[in-house]
Amino acid sequence: MITLQEMTSKKEMRAFVKFPFKLYKDNPYWVPPIINDEIDSFDKSKNPVFEHAEARFFVAIKNNEIVGRIAAIVNYTEINTQKLKKMRFGWFDFIDDIEVSKMLLSKVEEIGVQNKLEFMEGPVGFSNLDKVGVLTEGFNHIGTMITWYNHPYYKDHFKKLGFQIEKEYLENKFAFKNVDRAQLERVSKIIKKRYQLKSLNFTKTKDLLPYVGKMFDLFNESYASLPSFVPISAIEKEYFKKKFISFINPEYIKFVLDRNDNLIAFSIIMPSFSKALQKAKGKLLPFGLFHLLKAKKNSKDVILYLIGVHPKHQGKGIHALLFLDTQISCEQKGIENCIRTPELASNEAIAAIWKDFDPVTFKKRCTYKKNI
Repeated sequence: MITLQEMTSKKEMRAFVKFPFKLYKDNPYWVPPIINDEIDSFDKSKNPVFEHAEARFFVAIKNNEIVGRIAAIVNYTEINTQKLKKMRFGWFDFIDDIEVSKMLLSKVEEIGVQNKLEFMEGPVGFSNLDKVGVLTEGFNHIGTMITWYNHPYYKDHFKKLGFQIEKEYLENKFAFKNVDRAQLERVSKIIKKRYQLKSLNFTKTKDLLPYVGKMFDLFNESYASLPSFVPISAIEKEYFKKKFISFINPEYIKFVLDRNDNLIAFSIIMPSFSKALQKAKGKLLPFGLFHLLKAKKNSKDVILYLIGVHPKHQGKGIHALLFLDTQISCEQKGIENCIRTPELASNEAIAAIWKDFDPVTFKKRCTYKKNI
């Protein structure tokens, strides 16, 4: 017999977060989160996303053990402002038992009906800065701290339960040895002169912080046209600033300014913390923090986390300035590979700017949709 339980207390939320540790025990490709950090992200008193969203957390129990979990999410900005009647779900993990996945997804559907929503889609997070998608190809590659990993059978469950693929995402990587530095220098020089632009680089986090708010504003403008985009609120900007910026090497954040010193483009890369997180096993103490700091300093792989260009300046080749400055910083640190975060397969513009880097698609993932 399978039963469903809603998780609300801190003890219960810890069990919700820790379930994948059992499901993926000894899996060499799964990258665990930091347990306390994940619990905090679900805490209504700590994560400002709950100012405009609600989430309920459920687990499936069989033989007195947790065998599945899911988060049911209602984002009111998406529903009321964008008029998108979507029921979100994420943090969806389960054993290979169709009755387990069916029960969890049926609960999400029930909540969607109660909120008079029209369809459900997932796995997705609260916003576009959260993880997204079910992995459908590339199961033999290590995950990242900003993607979900899952067993191959997940996609089969969605198909059996009547879900359709809604959005497809590609994960690509390239070796920095493929980058033509001389070509980037030539193009950057032309672009800078033509549009009177300048690059802005940092070596200290304190010098970067005054620009972070403007960077998130630009992020909202750059991504507004993409499907299912939910803008970041002012209070969320402060939250992400405190949570992430201080842990990213300042030399890995690149800005481009116009002649009036307005921020018109940015990019963020971060060291790959995948192997460090595996060693940390969900805990910062006593040794987890050491592994993360070591990776921050010595990792030979970087993750391209975000890149954005103001809509008025897109299509002008401005990304070349960001790439050149990033290439220089990566050369100085001996970085070998760049791994890109999941990008919509339909986003031809982003694919075009990377074509000269000889990228390799090594993972695919998607979200699934079902009318309710």
